[in-house]
Amino acid sequence: MGKPWLSKFYQLCEDTQQPMIRETFHLVSKRDKNVCNFLGGGLLIGGSDNKLIYRHYVTLYFVFCVDSSESELGILDLIQVFVETLDNCFENIYELDLIFHVDKVHSILTEMVMGVMVLETNMNEIVTQIDAQNKLEKSEAGLEGAPAHAISGKECESS
Repeated sequence: MGKPWLSKFYQLCEDTQQPMIRETFHLVSKRDKNVCNFLGGGLLIGGSDNKLIYRHYVTLYFVFCVDSSESELGILDLIQVFVETLDNCFENIYELDLIFHVDKVHSILTEMVMGVMVLETNMNEIVTQIDAQNKLEKSEAGLEGAPAHAISGKECESS
């Protein structure tokens, strides 16, 4: 079975997450590459009330489970923007990026989707926000490494 490197649930009990991931992988991985990227949800996924929308990129599957009112093409576009943003941030996305930079990947997804609401689909805006967050984290890390003794202006003049 494939390994889920990233999963994000917005409305679900913890005890059904792993069975749902297994069912999703089973439904998506057995599909032929020539069929459409939408399929009805299985029993654990909510049946006909929900659907799986996915894209397969080399070794990675990106799958969103949404209710039946969502636009399939809109979610496919969201997946495309997510993957392009990951490519931009990691200079080509690979499984190892998802493993070793899981916090950054979650940050990117959070810039795009919060709760069940799509917030941003402009890749440039997402990258700008992620870069600003990275700069803030670096400046905070720099403060942690700063000496505990602050130098006043008089001390600098006498040196």
